[in-house]
Parts: sequence; structure tokens; C-alpha cells
Amino acid sequence: MPLSPNPYAALKEASRYVRLFRGKTFVVKVGGEVIAEPKIRKALCEQIALLWSFSIRVVVVHGGGAELDAVCEAMNIPVQKVAGRRVTSPEVLDAAKMVFAGQVHMDLLAGLQAAGVPAVGLTGLDAGLLKATKRPPVPIVPDGATEPQLVDFGLVGDIDTVDPHVLSHLLEGGFVPVVAPLSGGEDGAIYNTNADTIAASLATALGAEKLFFLLSVPGLLKDVAKVSSLIPHATLDQVAAYEAKGVISGGMRPKMAAVKSALQGGVPSAHLVSGTAPDALLAEVFTNEGSGTMIVASQPVPAGAKP
Repeated sequence: MPLSPNPYAALKEASRYVRLFRGKTFVVKVGGEVIAEPKIRKALCEQIALLWSFSIRVVVVHGGGAELDAVCEAMNIPVQKVAGRRVTSPEVLDAAKMVFAGQVHMDLLAGLQAAGVPAVGLTGLDAGLLKATKRPPVPIVPDGATEPQLVDFGLVGDIDTVDPHVLSHLLEGGFVPVVAPLSGGEDGAIYNTNADTIAASLATALGAEKLFFLLSVPGLLKDVAKVSSLIPHATLDQVAAYEAKGVISGGMRPKMAAVKSALQGGVPSAHLVSGTAPDALLAEVFTNEGSGTMIVASQPVPAGAKP
């Protein structure tokens, strides 16, 4: 006997989005802080498994900054970050190889496979997926400052080209690629490359329908101390205004740069969503209200709807 007047209402609502997104590509960037906790990682993998079961083509890009910090601390390697971006010394790069292509990567692959997802692990070096060159010293305005300073980020790679053929082959075969944030130079060099930047570059190259950033917070907040200050919708102009007010700082700065790059590259929407709240990713995809922040290039989004 039904427990409510219409127990299938939610299923009917979700089915509209299933039809809309079937066969489309989603790029999901997962922060290391989200996948470090086994229970949270398990729940995340189950959400990705559901997307995959609905014939949504999913590419996962992961970070691992917290784990890298911990390894560097254990090895007495100095950690330096400017405006949310890591300075990568040769020692930090060696640690990054251990963490990004090792511990974090394997844990996420194992979790996805346990959820029934045929996941395949990659780095940007596989099949020439991401070709990069060493970033030259660049002027950066640190958080809380007004004047730029010249920063040498070390062995950080700026992406020159993306060759998505290996991803396309895997997606066509029904696999879920999982990409670690390392890139390669034409000369055989290996670079640490920001995972947010990689996610945006892959989303653009694949013509993705949506780009997701899974965070330890519900989305973009006007006040980082207040969950109730969540911004449900924004355009790039509005994001620029928030940046000017100092709302966006630290690790959110490279995310916003990645969002801007993806939207200007033709990705219809980017979403900042909690990676720790139960089923927040599914709520963002399959409900009108969503759960996080949806950002589009310019067109207004009707209140209460996340197409």
C-alpha cells in the first residue's frame, strides 16, 4: 500500500533528467579531502555508479592536496601555496607522484569497482592525454594583498594541448576514466598540474554537458562560516563581482578560474557541490532545486530550476 499520496513523484521528476542526460558526458572533479574518508568515498562512488548506470558518460578527475601535504610533512618537505596553488619543488613532485598516482588513485579506483563501475586509472601522461610546459614565473596577488608578486611555482605544468582520444575510446567502451593530476612535457618531463584546471580542460575537449567540483562545503558561499549563505545560481559576471568583494579566496580561486575556462570553452554549466553530504551530487543532477551552486556563462537561470 502506498505510504504517500504519490510515492513515485520523485522518480518521475528524476526520469526527465535521465532522458535529458543519457549519452551526455559529465566531468566530475573530486577533491582529496572528499575521498580521504572511506565512508564518504564509498557514498561518492555509489553516486557515480548510479550516473553510469543511467548511461551518462562520466570522467573523474581527482586531487589529493591534503594527502600530499601529509606526506610532505612526514618527509620534512616544505609546503608552500600562493593564492590556493601549490609551489612544486622536485621533492614535492616526487611526493605528488606517490600520492596522486598511488594511494589516492588506487583507493578511488577500488571504491568505484566495488560499486560496480568499470573504472580505468590514467594520468595526463597516458597516450599523450595532457601535454604541458613548465609554468614561467607569473605575477600573483596573494590572498589578502592588493599588489601582485612574482611567483615561481616550480615544476608545475601549464596545459598546452589535450588529446582526448584515449578518453573517448574508454567512454565508448562503457568505462569510467579516472585521471590523476600529472601531465607530461614533449621532452619527457613530468609536471604537477592543478586538478581543477585539468577537469576544465578535459570538459572542454570532450564537449561535456556539465562540469562538477565536489567540495567539503555545499557550494559557493557568500560567507564561508555560514552554510546558509549558499549561492544557488551565478553567472561569470556575478562571480567576478564576488571575487572583487573578496568572497572567493584560497583554493576556491583556481576553481573559479577553471569554471571560467570551461564555460568560455563551451561547457554549458559548472556546478559546485558538496562531496560529503549524502547524495548531493544526485540531487544536483536529478532535481529541480539542486543542492549546490550552478554557474553559467551569462544567461539567467530561472529561480528553482537547474536544467
